[in-house]
Amino acid sequence: MTGMEKTGADPAAELSEREQWRNTVLAGLANYIDAGSIVASSIALVFWKEMFGLTDTFIGILGAFSANAISAGVGALVGGWLCDRFGRKRIYQWDMVVYAVGMSLLVFATAPWMIVVGFIIVGLAVGADIPASWSLIAEHAPTGKRGKHSGVAQLLWYFGPVVVLGLAFILSDMDILGARIIFAHLAIIAIALTLLRSRMRESVRWEQAREEAMVEGRARPKFSDLFQRKYIGSLAVLIGTYGFWNLFAGTNGFFFPYILRVLGDASQATSVAVQIVLFGLGIASIYLVFMRYADKVNQRWLFALSSIVQIAGVALLIFLPFTIPVALLYVILTGVGAGFGAQPFFQLWSSEMFPTLLRSTAQGFAFAVVRIALGFFSFFVPMLTATGFTTLAIILTGFLVISGLIGTIWGPRNEGKSLEQLEAERGD
Repeated sequence: MTGMEKTGADPAAELSEREQWRNTVLAGLANYIDAGSIVASSIALVFWKEMFGLTDTFIGILGAFSANAISAGVGALVGGWLCDRFGRKRIYQWDMVVYAVGMSLLVFATAPWMIVVGFIIVGLAVGADIPASWSLIAEHAPTGKRGKHSGVAQLLWYFGPVVVLGLAFILSDMDILGARIIFAHLAIIAIALTLLRSRMRESVRWEQAREEAMVEGRARPKFSDLFQRKYIGSLAVLIGTYGFWNLFAGTNGFFFPYILRVLGDASQATSVAVQIVLFGLGIASIYLVFMRYADKVNQRWLFALSSIVQIAGVALLIFLPFTIPVALLYVILTGVGAGFGAQPFFQLWSSEMFPTLLRSTAQGFAFAVVRIALGFFSFFVPMLTATGFTTLAIILTGFLVISGLIGTIWGPRNEGKSLEQLEAERGD
């Protein structure tokens, strides 16, 4: 039994409430630049394809290795292990420098190789930052408020695309120069984060856990410890719930051009407006539902409700003619359901299911499996879309059903419990 378990003290209590929230925002901005990078890249690809004569195959490979998929997964895998070994602060501070380097290549890209290298560097940096920032948010959040603090990071994930889409609309007449400006704003934020994060303190929980391990002569947890019997089930739940949902979310992008054609003339204004509505609904859902209730109510039932809402939205496309009202209902239901669904619960549960010195490693591994799987799956999406709109809607509904069942049946019930209490229950 550790010193924290003996005393029952909450290490986060050493920080003032203002410092707790400041740390959460600075760490959560990793989500802003992650989502912002994905949307900005998709905007720039349209111009790069014309400038450099890029083939569809080349663009497909770029997407697979982007911040949305394989390179982010590899970054999370390596970064998570480094966070547990050397501390959260060292990783989440300096990976922003790496991110700024990769983003600078995209700002000044004059050849296809610069795009490829920039995408990979940005993806690696974003991936490494995710387990570092998510672990720090959970470890700095006071007991009973982990869901609320985790929700801030999710809000920032949604704000990233909203800001990028807004900039894209304002700068739409500037073509590739507008895309370069968008990339530049992300690079500037990364540099500012490096400076601001240098003033943050290391995770108190990580420092205490490392010190206790040294005093008691215990070896540091190894990567292979993740696959002990008491953790393998947790990994399966995390990867199952988030993985199948992410296959839906990744494939869902192929629906959007068709949705926009139904809703309007698919102009730049229409595209931006519909997507901002979608992300706006997600923001409202995170704030009004997830941040208010994830720490208080049965988490499995809250997760189940989000799954039902999203399943209902996609199932509309199977059974009803694809009219404007149906398309709007689809956007509303999937946007609201996602706000308190698989992604925010993945962040929350992955921080609760493992001990402090193995937490980031576990998050990085689970995140890597999900993102890399999406990268490989993306190669087959064009074939799925060719099978017909209804068939694809059935497949996506199936993904959501599987994710929902896994989370509802096997998801944890950790509301109101401290991280130390959860470690004691597992016998870590």
